[in-house]
Amino acid sequence: MRLHGKLKTLNLLELRPLRNVDWEATEDGRVVLLVPKFRHPFLVRWLVPILAKPDLRVKLDARGSFIWGLCDGSTPVREMVRRLEEEFGDAAEPVYDRIGKFLRKLEREECVVIEKTQKMSER
Repeated sequence: MRLHGKLKTLNLLELRPLRNVDWEATEDGRVVLLVPKFRHPFLVRWLVPILAKPDLRVKLDARGSFIWGLCDGSTPVREMVRRLEEEFGDAAEPVYDRIGKFLRKLEREECVVIEKTQKMSER
């Protein structure tokens, strides 16, 4: 990320993801994300009313559902890592890589907003 001509980095472990889409919990405790098919105001106004299903349903696995439950805007990624390791043990490995990729994917799809509460450090 470039700010004022200097390369800046964020510490992933200090970021606090916040859910940005509706979701449902299934009977077995898994999460289904309801991701809007369209976000552009024109398409939302004219296409969504005629669609049978305006949202894509994304079913998360057990680990993804667990992480989703922690995306409350106040829990830092560092705490998510600790809790995921407690809950799933060795099945969570490689935990840092797994959480990083999962959160980047969610942010790219606008399913979460990453709260940047820490000051950026220069690289």
